[in-house]
Amino acid sequence: MTKTAGRRPPAHAAVPPPPAPPPAGDLGRRRLTDQARAYGFLLGGLLCFALFSWYPAIRAVVIAFQTYTPGSPPQWAGTANFTRVLHDPEFTAAWRNTLTFTLLALLIGFAIPFVLALVLNELRHARAFFRVVVYLPVMIPPVVSALLWKWFYDPGAGLANEALRLVHLPTSNWSNGTDTALVSLVIVATWANMGGTVLIYLAALQSIPGELYEAAELDGANLLQRVRHVTIPQTRFVILMLMLLQIIATMQVFTEPFVITGGGPEDATVTVLYLIYKYAFLYNDFGGACALSVLLLLLLGAFSALYLRLTRSEGDA
Repeated sequence: MTKTAGRRPPAHAAVPPPPAPPPAGDLGRRRLTDQARAYGFLLGGLLCFALFSWYPAIRAVVIAFQTYTPGSPPQWAGTANFTRVLHDPEFTAAWRNTLTFTLLALLIGFAIPFVLALVLNELRHARAFFRVVVYLPVMIPPVVSALLWKWFYDPGAGLANEALRLVHLPTSNWSNGTDTALVSLVIVATWANMGGTVLIYLAALQSIPGELYEAAELDGANLLQRVRHVTIPQTRFVILMLMLLQIIATMQVFTEPFVITGGGPEDATVTVLYLIYKYAFLYNDFGGACALSVLLLLLLGAFSALYLRLTRSEGDA
């Protein structure tokens, strides 16, 4: 039998010509079809944003300058809603509580994730397990988390006071005390949201070149000196960005005071967002609620502009 498999064709064999490119008209129609399909998918997302985000935001700004109650036509009120809201005693209390909550969250909820990231970065065993443990509270729905902590803070049979009694320490009113309620809510918010922050810090720490730590060790730097002179300078941009994002998030705190304390005791945990809820759904004053929303929008817009400016500057660098 003659072997023909694998035999090269003779040099004079005809090579088939490459396929002819499609006409320019077909390319243009295909490009238009692809673009139309892409814009069609994009249009769905834009419509969702316009319907559920942009339109309510624009409508809220308009209602802030109107006297609006359900069932009656709105009437132009100028800045009367802003004047009434600014003279409300709850307005001062809400902003004071919100700013205090933000400051406490920066002192407590900003340092703890960074320290946990440092500890996780130094682990050599079971690192993946502890990452899951730290991130687990983020996967719990916020309302469920708040209800768990409400039971935990119960002054009677709550687990917090039971643990204090077990070690013969004085108990606390926790979320029921005017002087401890806000701190208790900060602890809840820190526990519920620190998982993502820890992972971001951990990614930033692992991107630091090991040669810097080796050089610091050769110079005789201890752990705290390495953190101060190597870790913090190398992660300062991430620290600043997360700080701005945390300020924006904590100034919109609502779930914890709504579920755990109801704004009490004695308005000690009424925040701006919770006051907006009270104006809209308890006082039936949508004009005042929207005026408060506009004031909060202006403040958060300033922090957001600062965040975008810093991120753009870092990207250009």
